[in-house]
Amino acid sequence: MDQLNALPEPDDMRPALPARPPPGQAVRVRIDGGDFEAYAGEPLIDVINRAQIELAQVCYHPQLGPLQTCDTCAVEVNGTVTRACGTRVEAGLTVRTQTQAARAAQRDAYDRLVAHHDLYCTVCDNNNGNCTVHNTLHTLNFEHQTRPFQPKGYEKDFSNPFYRYDPDQCILCGRCVEACQNVQVNETLTIGWEMEQPRVLWDGGKPIGESSCVSCGHCVTVCPCNALMETSMLGEAGLMTALPLPVFNAAVGVVKGVEAATGLGLITHVSEVEAAARDRYIKKTKTVCTYCGVGCSFEVWTKDRHILKVEPGPGPANGISTCVKGKFGWDYVNAGDRLITPLIREGDRFREASWDEALDLIAWRLNEIKAQHGPDALAMIASSKCTNEEAFLVQKIARQVIGTNNVDNCSRYCQSPATMGLFRTVGHGGDSGTIADLEASDLIIGIGTNTAESHPVIAARIKRAQKLRGTKIVVFDLREHELARRADTFLRPRPGTDFVWLTAFSKYILDHDLADWAFLRERVNGLEAYRESIAAYTMEYAAEETGIAQAALEKLAREVAASPGVSICWAMGVTQQCGGSETSTAIANLLLVTGNFGKPGCGAYPLRGHNNVQGASDMGAMPDRVTGYQKVDDPVAVERYRREWGVTLRPERGLDNTQMVDAALKGQLKALWLTGEEMSLTDSDSNHVEASYERLEFFVVQDLYFTNTARFADVVLPGSPSLEKEGTFTNTERRIQRLYQAMPPLRGTKPDWEIYQAVAQRMGAQWNYAHPSEIMDEIARLTPIFAGVNYERLGGFGSLVWPVDADGTDMPLLYRERFNFPDGKARLYPAVYQPRVQAPNHEFDLHLNSGRMLEHFHEGNMTFRVPGVAAQSPDAFVELSPELAAERRVQSGQYVRVISASGAIRLRAVVTGRVSGNELYIPMNSRSAEDAVNRLTGQNKDTVTNTPAYKDTRVRLEVLPETGPHPLPKTNPRWGHPTPQRGVEVERKWARPDYVFPGGELPMHGASLNRRSDRLSTASDD
Repeated sequence: MDQLNALPEPDDMRPALPARPPPGQAVRVRIDGGDFEAYAGEPLIDVINRAQIELAQVCYHPQLGPLQTCDTCAVEVNGTVTRACGTRVEAGLTVRTQTQAARAAQRDAYDRLVAHHDLYCTVCDNNNGNCTVHNTLHTLNFEHQTRPFQPKGYEKDFSNPFYRYDPDQCILCGRCVEACQNVQVNETLTIGWEMEQPRVLWDGGKPIGESSCVSCGHCVTVCPCNALMETSMLGEAGLMTALPLPVFNAAVGVVKGVEAATGLGLITHVSEVEAAARDRYIKKTKTVCTYCGVGCSFEVWTKDRHILKVEPGPGPANGISTCVKGKFGWDYVNAGDRLITPLIREGDRFREASWDEALDLIAWRLNEIKAQHGPDALAMIASSKCTNEEAFLVQKIARQVIGTNNVDNCSRYCQSPATMGLFRTVGHGGDSGTIADLEASDLIIGIGTNTAESHPVIAARIKRAQKLRGTKIVVFDLREHELARRADTFLRPRPGTDFVWLTAFSKYILDHDLADWAFLRERVNGLEAYRESIAAYTMEYAAEETGIAQAALEKLAREVAASPGVSICWAMGVTQQCGGSETSTAIANLLLVTGNFGKPGCGAYPLRGHNNVQGASDMGAMPDRVTGYQKVDDPVAVERYRREWGVTLRPERGLDNTQMVDAALKGQLKALWLTGEEMSLTDSDSNHVEASYERLEFFVVQDLYFTNTARFADVVLPGSPSLEKEGTFTNTERRIQRLYQAMPPLRGTKPDWEIYQAVAQRMGAQWNYAHPSEIMDEIARLTPIFAGVNYERLGGFGSLVWPVDADGTDMPLLYRERFNFPDGKARLYPAVYQPRVQAPNHEFDLHLNSGRMLEHFHEGNMTFRVPGVAAQSPDAFVELSPELAAERRVQSGQYVRVISASGAIRLRAVVTGRVSGNELYIPMNSRSAEDAVNRLTGQNKDTVTNTPAYKDTRVRLEVLPETGPHPLPKTNPRWGHPTPQRGVEVERKWARPDYVFPGGELPMHGASLNRRSDRLSTASDD
């Protein structure tokens, strides 16, 4: 039997576990009499699984790699019983999986496992067909335990709001530890192998709720039984799981009592009948996370509107990974204050209205204002949390129905400068590769990005690359966040000066003959003009301007030049400056000078903050571009749209978000339709924004809740969240993914695309979409980079990374052969330094920084409605450095007033070494609209894109007499103390006096695959 076609390509193996050695040459092995091809050095168990040969394997998980803790995968290799997971493939191996010795070892190993596990499958919440312990019982045809279960003597741990740990169900497989230590790299979980009764430990023995656990959910996802389980599952998942505890315990006793006579087979058969019955009322729906731009996908399990769990696994961007929001942060969907009927303003109050009345009013008022003042008196703003199809319809209403280019989305507040920098230099406004490409880098530089809190799953990949492969991490930031603490090099430049050191690096590398000259000669234009433009950016000047020692800058510049693969990640610390576009351009210039485009393990990664902020721009919700970034005055695009829509696009640029605010205040903009954005709090200078909204003649707000922004509306429409509709999102990798409807829209609400269509029809448009797939078909016809995108190709967990050719061929890694310019060459762009304009002065002597928190999303409208999240991080606060706190006599918990030229807010202080000197840091999320951080930020902007310069804000501090508790309760993971180690450290289990390998002595080579890097990283916080 020859299985040549079963061998995957080497690149297909990389994303699952990059810590594995690179695949070696193709070799042949013989398994159960058949010949199979494999890669030298890969785990034997992967070959067995590819051949679809049934073999027990409890601890093995393809995204974790060999753990060698359960011993159930015992096979004979060249006549010796050993573990299939711990055996590296060599040419000529002869493997037998079903010999008497192998079967005896497999069954003995399983018997030892279930001696730690109280089998009560019939009444178990986790009896859902995905319990590895349960399924392995059938694989082995296991009927009776010879080692009876004995309780371990530990209480269940319910101290985490999202999941619980039951030590009596724990088989000590170590999957959770490996996931925590080497996938998430939070390094909280270990196993106390030396304890008399080993168990999983959090921070060495703390309750979960008092540990460094960030509730990412990796441990729960990979648990092969019910030892770790979502609390939302308990008493909800099964027909008999909601029994009162005494009755439940009695039922377990009955099940256990008949086991000796009937065998486990009959008992588990009953449980399988019960599990099959669950399929009639438990719905499992593939969706895409609605939080940050990573684009995690997973199945959401629902029972009516109750969300049982989120189950990741095959997602192309995340695999088993999630963060606290993606895994557990979905309660906002069923929040009691969801809008369930349209609201119409009457004077200073709102009244409930029917959908027909509200939609008729909107269409009438928009047509009326257009007739009186012209189409440019109206504007539309798309949501970065809605689907691609819905963003497309927003710009279609603006351009086809109204006739204006006044349309934008929230990328104006974060990523527009990054897009501009990439347009100038390489031609595409998106990440140059995938998360897997980023993880494969030799050197990763983070600039102005708190990746671990803003993009947790990407940060997990970066941390994993550092810990397991030795990838170097360099961080430039004002604040010591987690990646800064873990970094090999952490440097704190003066605010707004990143452009200077980046440009000085390029000059130094060119001047010292360290550039990739072949790459520059063959693939890049503009070198001489660029060199002339950067003549003044010496290392001496960079040191003076940034405050970083010249020697440190020169050393790092040489490391960048010498590294085989450099990737640069950046976010709002770069883009939300007056020179955001210029600094983004400087990043791309440095990568071009060093040849770091067009190959795996390098490139530019502007990390997108919202789930579909990339897609909203891709869909043409911009004032000067339609879908796929085609310019509104491009004759080819104009003709393409004329044929499809029957209108001629107007060539002039429309208003962007920030210009809309100013135009409304001046009375030039009369009507605005805003979807899914809390702009009154997320735009800069909130007081100014609110004043402009009060001047609008007609304002439509479409959202899930009655937000602060909705207070200024004339009509408020109740939209639907992602779980209640279908569509696609595009993540930061440019990866397009489908989401499916998990539950019907809450009664009284509508999916946003249906709302847009209903209004367009009332305004005279002939729109007749029956399903979002039809909208995507139209997008594909209009958009060359989406030409091959359709719902069939995106089915299930399928995805496409634009640009996508008509035949469905996509391009995860850009610029392999050409850049997105007519001649195929990149362009070194002579950017110009734009220093900050709000440096501290005598009146406002402190600098304000702001950003995200791991637990919360943006302003917090969704996450404050998740009780577990809100309990861990109840409100915003202001971080002060120890030196500033000592000078001003401030203690943690004390109230202070932070004052700028634009406004003032009142918050409690947190004294922490995360900030230094005269820097303040305030999270963007706040329960109180009056104390949101953007009451302080002003109106200075990026000079090219009008993105507000949020990070260029000076303030002063007023100490107040009131004191409250510390803003971060003791249940917050920042109080924890992680326990980093190499992984499961199974060698410590093997060293126990009571351990014997099933079937006899363990061959020494069996441990070979569990060796991890000795490099340890820390995650302690103040």
